[in-house]
Amino acid sequence: MNAGFWIAARYSFARKRFRVINVISGISLAGIVTGVTTLLVVMSVLNGFQKLARDLFLTIESPVQIVPETGSSMEVSDSLLMAIRKLEGVQSALPFAEGRAIITASGKSELVMVKGVTREAQEHLEQKTGARKPYFDRSGISVGELLAARLEIYPGEQVRLFSPELISVALQALSQPELLPALSISHARVESAFSLQKIFDDRYVLTPVSMAQNILLSGPGRFSGIDVRGKERVSDEELEGRLRQWIASNHLERTVRILTLGERHRDMFAVMQLEKWASFSVLMLVLMVALLSLGGSLAMTVIDKKHELFYLRCLGLERPQFMTIFIVQGGLTGVAGTALGSALGWALCKAQEIYGLVQLPSKSAFIISAYPVSMKTGDFLAVGSAAIILTLLVSLYPAGKAAAIATSRSLEDKSE
Repeated sequence: MNAGFWIAARYSFARKRFRVINVISGISLAGIVTGVTTLLVVMSVLNGFQKLARDLFLTIESPVQIVPETGSSMEVSDSLLMAIRKLEGVQSALPFAEGRAIITASGKSELVMVKGVTREAQEHLEQKTGARKPYFDRSGISVGELLAARLEIYPGEQVRLFSPELISVALQALSQPELLPALSISHARVESAFSLQKIFDDRYVLTPVSMAQNILLSGPGRFSGIDVRGKERVSDEELEGRLRQWIASNHLERTVRILTLGERHRDMFAVMQLEKWASFSVLMLVLMVALLSLGGSLAMTVIDKKHELFYLRCLGLERPQFMTIFIVQGGLTGVAGTALGSALGWALCKAQEIYGLVQLPSKSAFIISAYPVSMKTGDFLAVGSAAIILTLLVSLYPAGKAAAIATSRSLEDKSE
């Protein structure tokens, strides 16, 4: 065993008398544990909110969509849907029709997003939200709760829906009368108001897919894309990779492309990621305070053991070995603190996940009652690596001082 490692282990774990240096070392270890635990808990809670937002988006949308490379609609045949559904890891592939439209009701008008879904997609929505009855039937629609409140729309009322393309056709019909048959405004009955996610609640209208095709003037057999959902244990990245591989193998790159949930709502998820890593950077300051006190305790140890260091020099230890002693001693403290902090952080997050120990301030204002958590292996590795690397960096200064003291002539002269 390397002499430097052995001596560092003795300095770290040998039985010691109660001294100020030991107290500072204990405070440093406790600080590292607290810092690592705090970092992991905060990052897991932010992950939980991000996962909650993702799950709310997935009530209506899918993690991966196949959309046309050019234009707003594409032909979707039964054979195409069957081919996608046969891919490994794919649970469902359902076409949808989506686009902007104008809704008028109660003397008010507003630009909204119409999404036409199949019966299977509506059943998925009902299952995810726990709805006791369908959101709409073949002739009805469902309106976002915030949108319904602004337009004063209530279940049972009739509304009119038409797309901006219809206005363009109407202007052309002034000179081309043969376009007049296309000028039909869809009337629909509001059957329900849904509350899922603010983006949907504020501007979305859900309709049967055939009604959306009529509103958007896309025509039968043409859809805005295909919602593809993976099986339970298939990640979004795996599903995306398999679909890209299938598109490439069938030479469909010029006709269709993949659109992920993160790409569709890039701004929102980017802000959440920025918030997570900004919190990581700020909370690293807590860890740095503990690491600076660790550096101080190591420096005090160097001064306290300067005669022992000289004796070790007489036994043949070289400068690199003196540095190894205190770098390893600091590293052992960092590893122990990181391991304890990671274990404590995991235990706290697991307890919150199972029992919901910390409740949200106002349960009625949220769709959940307790803070959500989602632990990720990458976060544990990032926090652990950062803590250990910073510990080693902090240990460099006292290690250099130890090597300088041990090899100084003044100490040799005093020993004589």
